[in-house]
Amino acid sequence: MRQSSLVVVANRLPIDDSMAPDGACEWRRSPGGLVSALHPLLRHTPATWVGWAGGTGPAPALPDVDGVRMHTVALSADDLRDHYEGFANATLWPLYHDSVEQPEYHRRWWEAYQRVNQRFAEATADVAEPGAVVWVQDYHLQLVPGLLRQLRPDLRIGFFLHVPFPPPELFMQLPRRAELLRGMLGADLVGFQRSQAAHNFAQLVAKVLDVPATDRRIAVDDRVVRIGAFPVSIDTVEMAALATRPDVADRAARLRHDLGSPEQVILSVDRMDYTKGIEQRLKAYSELIADGHVKVRDTVLVQVAVPSRERVGQYQILRERVEREVGRINGEFGRVGEPAIHYLTQPFDRAELAALYRVADVMAVTPLRDGMNLVAKEYVAARVDDTGALLLSEFAGAAAELPQAYLVNPHDLEGLKQGLLAALRAGPDDLGARMRAMRAHLHRHDIRAWARSYLSALDDSGSLLTRLSAAD
Repeated sequence: MRQSSLVVVANRLPIDDSMAPDGACEWRRSPGGLVSALHPLLRHTPATWVGWAGGTGPAPALPDVDGVRMHTVALSADDLRDHYEGFANATLWPLYHDSVEQPEYHRRWWEAYQRVNQRFAEATADVAEPGAVVWVQDYHLQLVPGLLRQLRPDLRIGFFLHVPFPPPELFMQLPRRAELLRGMLGADLVGFQRSQAAHNFAQLVAKVLDVPATDRRIAVDDRVVRIGAFPVSIDTVEMAALATRPDVADRAARLRHDLGSPEQVILSVDRMDYTKGIEQRLKAYSELIADGHVKVRDTVLVQVAVPSRERVGQYQILRERVEREVGRINGEFGRVGEPAIHYLTQPFDRAELAALYRVADVMAVTPLRDGMNLVAKEYVAARVDDTGALLLSEFAGAAAELPQAYLVNPHDLEGLKQGLLAALRAGPDDLGARMRAMRAHLHRHDIRAWARSYLSALDDSGSLLTRLSAAD
């Protein structure tokens, strides 16, 4: 079996499956942020990506993508239900997002989580060459670092959590909290989006496992596990180039015309998720219309809400509530040919998203809780003329990096309304100064800077960073 000096382990493989015109299944590199970050490195070193290909049943054999080996891990229907939809997304996801929805706890979900994490660890152990660097991603696989260290103590193991890590009083609810912490501590480096998350983790480890811990280092047996904040970012150059393409500019002009050529366009792009604050945003907007502060003819809201996890009951209920509220607002305030809200649920490709970003005078990113939220960063990167306003939740990780945005508390309806009005009414000088500052920050802290920062902390030899620099 071919082995690799770098192994990335994530719940999903970095490829999308799509149907070709002849009915065959094509595989292509997806546009995800993590893939963009690691792609230059992966092309210059023997690399393998371990992940689930989607679907259930036997793992398909996939070709290499841009020279990167795709190693698939199979999930059964029971695994998908109990590990992915169950423990990962009905237990950990709501708990890690401040229990916006009540987490559920079932023993069979935990058993499936253990089983699938063991399968990922064994697959990784098989493909990693001696002394390889392994980078494990996110909450689906928190046990993998510990399991992998038992199988392959020679490996250099990193773990990165893309979602928030909760305060101790919430995490302590978990029935198997100690096992999850020990799993993460199998890594040599545990990375988070924000320093507060690293602090929460250190507090929990000290309390639950009774080991010495600071916000930077944790003593585990005869090892030292380092922890820290590494805020994930985007490929700012790629997004700016996409936004300035002539076809994207033409599409943006057509979109604005199709919207009725309003004076101002408000845009929100979310997954259909209860953490995204969609209902609160719709309510704030409808009250601004009702109070006469916003006129439908002059201002429109485009809400993109792409369905996700549709087999999970909480998500089905949320979609029904959102669609009912959109219907109510359009019925009460819209006119023939002039809806108050343009509501879209289909996914958009990168070019279409860039066109939407160009159209939006105000980008409303108001999650109740979010690890980072890369949509906010994509919008800023796409505003190459330094126009536009970013309305951003204080509880998105991006708020710590983009303080020039119009920051709001999405739980405070009046504050949310005032923030939206401030963004709509801001003058060009104020908007330009804010946008220039945010764009400058993103150019200094792009996706490659994130990858370099994390891997330099993980890989003491520096060999991977040498390759990444050469790739640039």
